[in-house]
Amino acid sequence: MKDIIKQLADAMSAAEPDAQFAVRFWDGTGFTIGAAPEFTLHFKTQRALSRVLSDAFMGFGESYMLGEIDVEGDIKKLFYLGFAIDFAERPMSLMLRLKLFFHFLRARNTISKSRENISFAYDIGNEFYEILLGKGMIYTCAYFTSPDESLDQAQRNKLELVCRKLALKPGEHIADLGCGWGGFLMYAVENYGVTGVGYTISSEQRDYALERIAEKGLSDKIEIRLKDAREAEGLYDKVASIGMVEHMGNAQIPPVFERISKILKPEGLALVHTIGNDIERPIDPWIDKYIFPGTQASPLTTMIEAAGNNGLSMIDLENLRLHYPPTVRYWLANFDANIDRIRELYDDKFVRSFRLYLEIASSSFSWGDNKLFHLLMTKGLNNSVSMTRAQLVLPNDRAVEPRV
Repeated sequence: MKDIIKQLADAMSAAEPDAQFAVRFWDGTGFTIGAAPEFTLHFKTQRALSRVLSDAFMGFGESYMLGEIDVEGDIKKLFYLGFAIDFAERPMSLMLRLKLFFHFLRARNTISKSRENISFAYDIGNEFYEILLGKGMIYTCAYFTSPDESLDQAQRNKLELVCRKLALKPGEHIADLGCGWGGFLMYAVENYGVTGVGYTISSEQRDYALERIAEKGLSDKIEIRLKDAREAEGLYDKVASIGMVEHMGNAQIPPVFERISKILKPEGLALVHTIGNDIERPIDPWIDKYIFPGTQASPLTTMIEAAGNNGLSMIDLENLRLHYPPTVRYWLANFDANIDRIRELYDDKFVRSFRLYLEIASSSFSWGDNKLFHLLMTKGLNNSVSMTRAQLVLPNDRAVEPRV
């Protein structure tokens, strides 16, 4: 088995000749490529090596969670090399594929199953998300107008960008599908004079959002409904969905866009902010099982087709991929600064798995297939929208300051 790892390492070196790293095994043997290794991949048990060879990244992730694999040094360098040789595309054992198939069937995001999937990811205690996300409690990609911006400022930038793209006006009534802890609605109400309804199926998010809304004195302007976005009701001038669609899976893309169209007034604007891919890619089995059950980064073509089939006309499309790694760097810094408290709240397995997830997330946007799309649409044709993108971008020379 060790010789196969050496072959994989040689393939990494061939793909990236400047790569420098080491591999160490449980019995003290190993090898080094390059003079100054940037990381050391340590197989602490023979079982871990066997699982990696039989089950590719699923085997790596599960072994890492259990502490049977460690990476000393820069783990992102390891993931970079893994993407360079398409390690995640290696076949998994038949037994694991059968297990994952049945997991996929159980985790499909039907309306009844979605609440369980979302609860698994989000109803784990708001204290953890306050640690991870900071005071804004926004768990989606931020928008950086300069490299030295704080996370809070970059998240305000993102909220401002969404408001501008939706061309919000005082008195309008908006919907936020998958509203999280209510951050976008509160920003839009305070800065643009709108009213809004948020939809979430996480009870902890709903309770937290209602408390924050009340503290800000906005309870008469914002309603939070514990309801699936595919069952959203009413009629709205504008509709936003920020970071929800990637949770749905390909099969649920048409119903989501159908509902957006149904609740949006004629000529109204809708914006979908979502992780996606240029083409259809396999579901990541480790993320699906341990972090976000039922999740899938859908291909852009699937979303565009679903929009068009439901009378939604695409007027702007933007890929914000490069904003995701710096967002995750802040989340990682928050995580590491509070790692002892997080371990107290959960356990070492949670700490290792969630930190691994954050590293994977950052790397997948830097070197993998993941993209971050903004899809801006109108319900039918709207000839009054701007003919240029001037109002759809933020100035590059300054950060957006809060208006209140």
